[in-house]
Amino acid sequence: MTEDRLPLAELLAKAGDGDFLRSVAEAVVQLLMETDVEGLIGAGRHERTAERATYRNGYRDRTLDTRLGSLQLRIPKLRQGSYFPPFLEPRKTSEKALVAVIQEAWIGGVSTRRVDDLVQAMGLAGISKSTVSKLCKDIDDRVNAFLERPLVGDWPYLWLDATYLKQREGG
Repeated sequence: MTEDRLPLAELLAKAGDGDFLRSVAEAVVQLLMETDVEGLIGAGRHERTAERATYRNGYRDRTLDTRLGSLQLRIPKLRQGSYFPPFLEPRKTSEKALVAVIQEAWIGGVSTRRVDDLVQAMGLAGISKSTVSKLCKDIDDRVNAFLERPLVGDWPYLWLDATYLKQREGG
């Protein structure tokens, strides 16, 4: 099975000139995945047991964007069946807090091009305009669902709101 401890000196050596917290986060998340896979398989790395359900089949690389920066993860693959870490969401490359910041910026009027600058200022690699549009499409869907909902029941009050737009007629 896996080691119970991560030597601090080994983590410091891995960090090198890079960010220590990011290296520690990568190492801890990697250890969590390895332990989870060992429980799923029923055996540790290079361990032969009768309870073994399947074998490992390499890794696939995945980037996880967090507040610490981008974490480079190696997700274990299995020969039979599949494994996906429970703390990651399928087909999502950023955590919910980052998505919320991007959506708030978009609602506040920040252009999709300027959101890339904002994401880079937060320490991440950047984000494309199309990705920003896809993330903010969820907001449009929720607003449309709200606007098109049926109003049923008794309503003792009526609140009217309007938008006044100035325009020129005839020049």
